[in-house]
Formats: sequence, C-alpha cells, structure tokens
Amino acid sequence: MVNHFGEFSQDLVNSIASSVEEQMIHAGDQKKVVKRVFSILIEGLQNIRLHGERGEDGKQQAYLILVKNPTYYKLGFGNLIQQDDIEQIERYLVKINGMNPLELKELYTSILTNGYISKKGGAGLGFLTMRMKSENQLSHQILRFPNGTAFFSVDAQINRV
Repeated sequence: MVNHFGEFSQDLVNSIASSVEEQMIHAGDQKKVVKRVFSILIEGLQNIRLHGERGEDGKQQAYLILVKNPTYYKLGFGNLIQQDDIEQIERYLVKINGMNPLELKELYTSILTNGYISKKGGAGLGFLTMRMKSENQLSHQILRFPNGTAFFSVDAQINRV
C-alpha cells in the first residue's frame, strides 16, 4: 500500500497518515482496524523521526512499508540506531512480547504514572503502544555495522477480521 525510504519530515508523516487512513476507509475496513493501524503508523514514524540516528552522510536512513492482504495489515519500520542501544531495545521487546493484554495495560499505566523518561527523551511508550494496538507480538531484526551503528527494523501485524 505504502512504502518510503529515506528521511521523514513532519509534513511527510502527515501526508502518509492521511493517505493510509483514506485508503483503508475506501477499502471498507472497520473503524477500529483503521484506528489501530493509524496509531501504530504514527508511533512508528514518530519513533523514526525523533530517535533514529543519522548516517555518516548526516541523513536519516529509514523506511516504512505497509502491506495489506485479505486478513491483516503489516507495518514495517526501520532506522539506524547505536549498537550501545541494542541490548536495551531487545530486552524491552522480549519483555512486552511476553505480556498479556492486562499486563501491557498495567505497564502502560505505570509508565505514565511514574513519568519515566529515557536518555533520548522518550517514555518508552512507542513500542508498548504498537504492541498493544496490534494485539500481536512485534518482530524485529538488527543488522550491525562496523562503525558502531546498526540498522533496526520492527514489524507489527494488525488483523483485519
């Protein structure tokens, strides 16, 4: 349905979000499915914009892919990260993938209540929101580079029915 490789400006994020929402409504998807995909799309793109590292050329190397089939949507996001962040990201993804809906909601509430902010300025709600809204586990891959960075990708699948 949608793909983009490169940098994501706020205007581009807004344009992609509007286009996706319009395509889903036109395809006859239920309102709750549209809202879930939209929420994950915004979380993923904001994560790239705010937390994605820049390459040696000073540009943000990132992508978005949105695929639709008769039974689900799959959103794929990728961006550069520092290798120092890999262990923490993987530990967090394993943790939230192992949680049931009630545990996810409790963690979400706890983070909001306790006001935890990471060294990058985030509260850790992006992946958690993606996991909760998708109602499926998030999958991820990491490709390490010799310069201390890595390319991180995460996929979220949202059932259409």
